[in-house]
Amino acid sequence: MTDSNVRVRFAPSPTGKLHIGGARTAIYNWAFARAMGGKFILRIEDTDPERSTEENTQIILRAMRWLGLDWDEGPEVGGELGPYHQMQRMDTYKAALNTLIERGAAYPCFCTKEQLDAKRAAAEAAGEAYAGYDRTCRDIDPAEAKARIEAGEPHVWRLKVPNDHGPIEFDDAVYGHMSFPADVMDDMILVRTDGSPTYNFAVVCDDANMQITHVIRGDDHLSNTPRQILIYEALGLPAPTFAHLSMILGGDGKKLSKRHGATSVEEYKAQGFLPDTMVNFLALLGWSLDGETTIIPRDVLCREFSLDRVTKKDAVFDETKLEWMNGQYIKEMDAAEWAELSRPWLAEAFAAGTRAAANADEAAELETLRAFLADGASAESSADAAAFTDEELAAGGADFDARPEWYAKLYPLVAERETRLTDAAEKFPYMFWGAHVELDPKSVKKVLLKDGARADEALKACREVLASAESWECDPMQEACRALCEPLDMKAKALFQPLRVAVCGNMVSPPLFESIELMPREDVLARIDHTLEVMAALQA
Repeated sequence: MTDSNVRVRFAPSPTGKLHIGGARTAIYNWAFARAMGGKFILRIEDTDPERSTEENTQIILRAMRWLGLDWDEGPEVGGELGPYHQMQRMDTYKAALNTLIERGAAYPCFCTKEQLDAKRAAAEAAGEAYAGYDRTCRDIDPAEAKARIEAGEPHVWRLKVPNDHGPIEFDDAVYGHMSFPADVMDDMILVRTDGSPTYNFAVVCDDANMQITHVIRGDDHLSNTPRQILIYEALGLPAPTFAHLSMILGGDGKKLSKRHGATSVEEYKAQGFLPDTMVNFLALLGWSLDGETTIIPRDVLCREFSLDRVTKKDAVFDETKLEWMNGQYIKEMDAAEWAELSRPWLAEAFAAGTRAAANADEAAELETLRAFLADGASAESSADAAAFTDEELAAGGADFDARPEWYAKLYPLVAERETRLTDAAEKFPYMFWGAHVELDPKSVKKVLLKDGARADEALKACREVLASAESWECDPMQEACRALCEPLDMKAKALFQPLRVAVCGNMVSPPLFESIELMPREDVLARIDHTLEVMAALQA
């Protein structure tokens, strides 16, 4: 089913970054518009002058673009029903207020904040529940009200809720039929003393003027809905269809917040998650395709999304599942695309590797290794001692630009196990050591110096094979080295583990011979030679 008349909006306030809950709301609106063949509008609700900033607006727009949520109308795109910043729409709020005044549906209130606070305090002191504004100014003679306004007396404008209004009812696309008693609704403020509209008034005006047909938003707005319906009625306008989305909870069952870790789209991008992953994962926090399918490409989401499959049940943000899903998307990537998206972290790997090589000190290395063998104390890697400089990262970027095809060849080394693009920064520094090798103390102890391991024999034999190899390719080199197992009476693990430590510095690394293939032969041989020298010095 499609309906080209469908118009939905995502209306963030630029008071901070785009958080996960807001991103899910944006995704649902965007997907619903695409599935229905309608329009997705982006509107910036910037009427909070103290907290709304252009910088925050740009952060939100960047996050939307990164997620791939293209908008049909809004900032940078335009549209016939703009402008799309609330601060640029003040004339529309004035026009709507005039309409309400003419209809007798709004009135000026001259009660001061001090007077209202005193009434609240008196109710609390008497042990009574504060029922809200008591309508003191509701029946002031219009002529008197006009005179007081012309005299410059401060005032707000309130909605005159009909005394005989029955229950406020609507059918929510997620929660079903909803009913709220009208007699508990006080005469809410529409326009403040300074002339600025309140949230409920502005959002109704905007949604009506932009011809929004469906309002899809978090259920924290559910209590606003009956108030907004009263404003629609007072303006003589039909209310849109409402769909309220359940909360997103952390693993502890509490509302997702900073204590659970990252909460903004920007933070997840920086942690190496893919936009397709985030759209897929967030879409499933409250919606499902069929109750079973987990990996849902965005084209399927845009074709199949519907509000009738959105659940009222609170969703749980499972970061373990998010990492797994990111790994699935990484597996399906093109190598060149992976390299380009991993570029910031590959630059970090380059910086770490080249810094370690530049700071190499054989005497200090031996001292560190001896200390570890003596008492298990391990010194911090020199590459991790300080944050990378802009110059170091720029050098990594320049190296990438000089040989992007080589960087793309790193992809198969991590494609099956990588869950975040940031993994590249941790896994690949050894690829940039050149002739240097930074030996992990634990691997030296467990592999190279293990009693009866004959690691030196294994390294010397593998070095001879690699030095004379006719083809510097993974499979031939691996098979030639594996052929040493029988004459040396060694298992493949005993043969290859010392070689892995000598070349990659650690007994845990990406695939060994695939790595060797991407390194110059002279660097590999130099690393093996250095490792043999270190072993001899430690055993002396």
